[in-house]
Amino acid sequence: MRNTLRAAMRGGGASIPLQFRKRKRRHPPLVVLCDISGSMSRYSRMVLHFMHAITNDRDRVHTFLFGTRLTNVTRQLRNKDVDEALDKVGEAVDDWSGGTRIGHSLHDFNTNWSRRVLGQGAVVLFISDGLDRDAADGLEREIERLHMSCRRLIWLNPLLRYDRYEPKSLGAQALLPHVDEFRSIHNLDSLEQLSEVLTKPALDKGFGHNPWQEAAE
Repeated sequence: MRNTLRAAMRGGGASIPLQFRKRKRRHPPLVVLCDISGSMSRYSRMVLHFMHAITNDRDRVHTFLFGTRLTNVTRQLRNKDVDEALDKVGEAVDDWSGGTRIGHSLHDFNTNWSRRVLGQGAVVLFISDGLDRDAADGLEREIERLHMSCRRLIWLNPLLRYDRYEPKSLGAQALLPHVDEFRSIHNLDSLEQLSEVLTKPALDKGFGHNPWQEAAE
C-alpha cells in the first residue's frame, strides 16, 4: 500500500498504478554436522572456511563439530573475521584430530538439538568419511532418526574423490540407506558444486541422488 500511494503521488493523482508485493523467498535452515577426527584432519580447515562463508552469507545456519563429542560452534563462526572465528572455534573444541564416535555424537544432536534447529524444512549437511571408532554402534538408528527429522540429508564424503571408492566400512554401510544425496567434498571444485546445490530454489526429497541406495533398491 505504501508504494502504491507513493506512485500515485508521483503521477499527480490522475491514476493509481497498483504496486504488488513480490513473494519473498528464503533459503531453508541449514544444519552442518562436521567430522573433525584424525582421518578428516586434512580437510577440516577447508571445510571450516566454507562453513564460515555460508554462516555469514545467509541466515538460519547452525554448525556442529564432532569427533568423540558434539560441539555447537554456530556462535563462533558468526564472527565476521574468518581468522578470529576459527581461533574461537579452536578454543571451543576439545577433540580435534582424535577418534570418531558418530553414533554417540548423532544421539547427542538428536536428543538435545534437533527440535531447536531442524524446524521449517531444514536441510542437513553431514560431513564425514564414515569411519567410526565404535564400529557403527547405534549409528543406523540415529541417522535414521535424523533423516526423518529434516527435509533433506546430504552426506559429503572426501573419500569419494577415489573413483574406486566402495562403502565397505560399517559406518558407511549404516549411513548410506538413510541419506538423500551422496557427494564428494575434497577440493574447491567440490565446494563450488555444493554451493550451486544449496542455492537451488528447492531441496526436497527426491532432488539429487544416492547411487548406492538406488542400486540396493
